[in-house]
Amino acid sequence: MLQALDAAAVRRWAVAAVAALDASRDAIDRINVFPVPDGDTGTNLLHTMRSALDAVLRLPEEERLGTALVAMAKGALMGARGNSGVIVSQILRGVAEVLRDKELADGAAFTDALGRADELATAAVAQPQPGTILSVLHAAYLAARESGSAQLGEIIGVAAKAAATALTETANQLADLARAGVVDAGGRGLLVLLDTLSGVIEERENPERTDLDTPVAVRDAATLTGQRESGSMDYQYEVMYLLAGPDERAAAALRETLSGIGDCVAVVGDGGLDPDDPLWSVHVHCNDIGAAIEAGIRAGRPHRITVMRFAEQIEAAPARFAAQRAVVVLAAGEGVLGLFRGEGAAVVDAERLPSLADLSAVLAGTRAAHVVLLPNSAELTSLADEAAVQSQLIGQDVVVVSTSSPVQGLAALAVHDRNRRAGDDVVAMAEAAAATRRGRLEVATEEAITWVGRCQPGDLLGVIDGEVVLISTGTLDPSYPAAQLVERMLSADSELVTVLLGRDAPETLAARIQEHLRISRPDVEVAVYPGGQADCLLHIGVE
Repeated sequence: MLQALDAAAVRRWAVAAVAALDASRDAIDRINVFPVPDGDTGTNLLHTMRSALDAVLRLPEEERLGTALVAMAKGALMGARGNSGVIVSQILRGVAEVLRDKELADGAAFTDALGRADELATAAVAQPQPGTILSVLHAAYLAARESGSAQLGEIIGVAAKAAATALTETANQLADLARAGVVDAGGRGLLVLLDTLSGVIEERENPERTDLDTPVAVRDAATLTGQRESGSMDYQYEVMYLLAGPDERAAAALRETLSGIGDCVAVVGDGGLDPDDPLWSVHVHCNDIGAAIEAGIRAGRPHRITVMRFAEQIEAAPARFAAQRAVVVLAAGEGVLGLFRGEGAAVVDAERLPSLADLSAVLAGTRAAHVVLLPNSAELTSLADEAAVQSQLIGQDVVVVSTSSPVQGLAALAVHDRNRRAGDDVVAMAEAAAATRRGRLEVATEEAITWVGRCQPGDLLGVIDGEVVLISTGTLDPSYPAAQLVERMLSADSELVTVLLGRDAPETLAARIQEHLRISRPDVEVAVYPGGQADCLLHIGVE
């Protein structure tokens, strides 16, 4: 069990929370009857936490606890959807405010953070009601405070257990819930967050698999027809937007203005978590959409404006992607990286073996809805696959095209077309990579048995498609084995040979390869580039 909360645990929590909310979304949506029976609380919480995860994944792995929590809170605020999303953003803000300057947080520190989260979440609601997510949060905080423990695992466990009990009681605290025979949807979502955090702290193998014994319903309710809170039946639209620029006074004035034209008003900020980019989230149910937006214009600079009609409940796509398509490449060698950058790809330097967090940060940082990922190494393919799965949790479509060498990656990128359908483009890139034979000339570092005999340290090895096909001993001149290797890779219909020179390749090697092919295969085009890779003298691709 973890003894303290750190940045790595925050990252795992965000991943697990999104996965668990994705699995629970439909069940939470079905019990959503308060404050409006619009069946979207689970969806709103999922969108909010996906935005939080998106922000966390864009951080380098070595970031501090406070930095990770601030990013998580800011991401939740930017992606907050509905009442429940706004409240959760304030819960995360409270945790971040208390722990932002800490490297590690024990149980006592987390209890203080829960207390601040309780304060901010309650302040975010104009008319707090018993039997809601606020009741569940308050019960969790009181239990943590009264336990008096400094053990993080114990505090989280006590808080989650108290939250589960409080959630069951919500069905008897609100008439809407009692009529429908269900517990509060927002409270159920909060319990998912607490339970996944507990799973991370307890180091469960699958913390996203919540083991919640609290029923979503306290009696059978096939059709939910709960009525809205008093006064809300007159309002047909939900208006939300982010607001830049206002100070506390302007925000208070906006809150008062919106309360005059609608209800379920929330005007909440990031509390200065990022003083260089202060941000507010605005939420209101109303009929006069124009008046709600105009009020925001008078207070600051509204953006990401979302309007939803309760009668239709059309799910809006998240507006967090700035581009439709991107390509991310794993590669080593400054020259190789430069080639990929020149083709418009985002690159990850693979020479130092990037972590999952590093790769996930680059994928999220593209801010593209659809990403093609080229690992360019058989050893890095599993890492690429894992990063793709993790990115799916934040709604980013990442497809790994199997490339086992940078020459295959260059061939795939050469046929990439942003204007083509995403699926067709992936197929074209995969076909181009598969049609490219890959070879390399490297220096053996240890004695080994290969398919063509025993090699000794210092021997030159020619490798084609992952198999050693030649061993050159007793010479330090790689020209002859390089020419042999290229000859073995060529076929009658070969048209192009691409050579990437390694960092330790002799300066004359490129010219000798070109001269050999000019004589033996004048019909083949040769392209030679300084690759700068340290792991081999040559990468060779034949198309």
